[in-house]
Amino acid sequence: MPIITDFTFPKSPEGFSLPQNTFFIIFNASKDPATGQPWCPDVRAALPHLQTAFAAADSPQAAIVEVGQKPEWQDPKNAFRANWNINSVPTLVRYQSAGGQAKETGRLVEGEILDAQRLKAFVSQSS
Repeated sequence: MPIITDFTFPKSPEGFSLPQNTFFIIFNASKDPATGQPWCPDVRAALPHLQTAFAAADSPQAAIVEVGQKPEWQDPKNAFRANWNINSVPTLVRYQSAGGQAKETGRLVEGEILDAQRLKAFVSQSS
């Protein structure tokens, strides 16, 4: 299933409603306006792995959320840092529905995403 690139992400976890029982969010560096590519080299390295992991028709659903340009991201008050506990990009977070609420059930950060076996196992734990 293709990765959703136009996902509307809430400002905080309270009331976060999942589109399905298991849902993945890829927290990514925003695209540099000059290059059209994410400003973070770790994100650029991880994107092909993430696209492969979520490309199959039977893959779970995932969405990309951009955390901002580098100055925004480095601000400790950045909403993703302050409200979602995201401190590195890229970060892949698995959310699952528990009692009608979205609950984080795992995450991979930076270089962990580049480990193909680890990424595959993480994504397959969605059931």
